[in-house]
Amino acid sequence: MNERLVETTDGLRLAVYEQGPADAGTVVLIHGYPDNHSVWDGVAEVLAERFHVVSYDVRGTGESGVPDSTAGYRLAQLSEDFTAVIDAVSPEAPVHVAAHDWGSIQTWESVTAPALSSRIASYTSISGPDLGMATAWLRERGHTGSTLRQLAHSWYVFAFQLPLLPEAMVRSGLLSRFVGGGPRPVKDQVNGVELYRANFLGKLVRPEPRPTDVPVQVLAPRDDAYVTVPLQTEAPRAYASSLVTRVIEGGHWVVATEPEQVAGEIAAFIEKVGVL
Repeated sequence: MNERLVETTDGLRLAVYEQGPADAGTVVLIHGYPDNHSVWDGVAEVLAERFHVVSYDVRGTGESGVPDSTAGYRLAQLSEDFTAVIDAVSPEAPVHVAAHDWGSIQTWESVTAPALSSRIASYTSISGPDLGMATAWLRERGHTGSTLRQLAHSWYVFAFQLPLLPEAMVRSGLLSRFVGGGPRPVKDQVNGVELYRANFLGKLVRPEPRPTDVPVQVLAPRDDAYVTVPLQTEAPRAYASSLVTRVIEGGHWVVATEPEQVAGEIAAFIEKVGVL
């Protein structure tokens, strides 16, 4: 595995990791909260047999730089980070992207940006809906039961808006016990709370979902404890013109627990799209 540092538009440096044949099609893997790039290790190993696989530590995590304010975690900046990474690793050819949890949430910002539509060949989203699409779906009539179930699953989102409480949960170990999926550095857990503070309330007030023509595959784990299957599979229908949804077996951290299954789904979708 090769490692490089990529500079962002606001002067941070992102730790970027590459493996697989350099002359193959590029697949970018983006992690969520409270993980770093290593949550993709099993998937990356499988995909690297055929593809140039790139993962990176999202700002505030792993070996990447840490913003000095909550504003540094806004979706627009995260999209600029993604652009900086693909400019560095695949400047001339479009990339395939797979993302999980907050990695998926932030990547929707890029997938629905007209300026990036030609840079993204396909997008596989796992357990991370677009916030604008999710808010619009929650406001729709006709699925009250599904809405209430999702709100019950999302209680922590509102707790993360409070000052001091999330940080106290992290340092006491309570958050790790709640989240599951193995131990993570305290720094990554604390910094990642700012993702919620920087983005959720604004999207609740003004969702403004945007359409996309990028081919999108949604993989919805059946036993996800945080994002329900209806939200994942139904919210993008009105906005993604080329959408495939699949319910897969597993829980929220399926990318770590079932890497061969996830890698197989990503590779099959890339083959279906037919852009390498």
